[in-house]
Amino acid sequence: MSNLSTVGDRDAWRCWLCDEPVDPDASVNSDLGPSVDLGATASKKAKKPAAGTERLAHRACNTRKGAVAPVVPWSPDLFVVDPAPIVPTVERLGRKGGREVVARCPSRADADQAAAWLVDRLSRLAPDLAVTTQVEPGGGQFLLVLRAA
Repeated sequence: MSNLSTVGDRDAWRCWLCDEPVDPDASVNSDLGPSVDLGATASKKAKKPAAGTERLAHRACNTRKGAVAPVVPWSPDLFVVDPAPIVPTVERLGRKGGREVVARCPSRADADQAAAWLVDRLSRLAPDLAVTTQVEPGGGQFLLVLRAA
């Protein structure tokens, strides 16, 4: 198991759940203090976390994740319709591969912006999962497709 400083440095001191900065100098007893989450997925089926799956999280985010399945929100700055839940989508792509439509957007510019944000967000959420995005026009809108590389 890695120590807090090692995990924090690797994750650039950002919470893997809420994607907000984590203060490395905050008390570990503070809600916004740093903690190490030993299982980076929502799955309760895993008996023992694999080595290297530790993620940095705020203590409150990590504690809340224990009571309810973690939700990684889409950025409120994006114009997306019917966005797919990010954590289950990432788990499915990691397990099965393939592709999934993750959102609809009214314009190509909105879809391109959402695609760039999603790839950046997933690089921190699931660094071992290589993904690409594709924007496909259809029905007067643009579909954002996520593909496991």
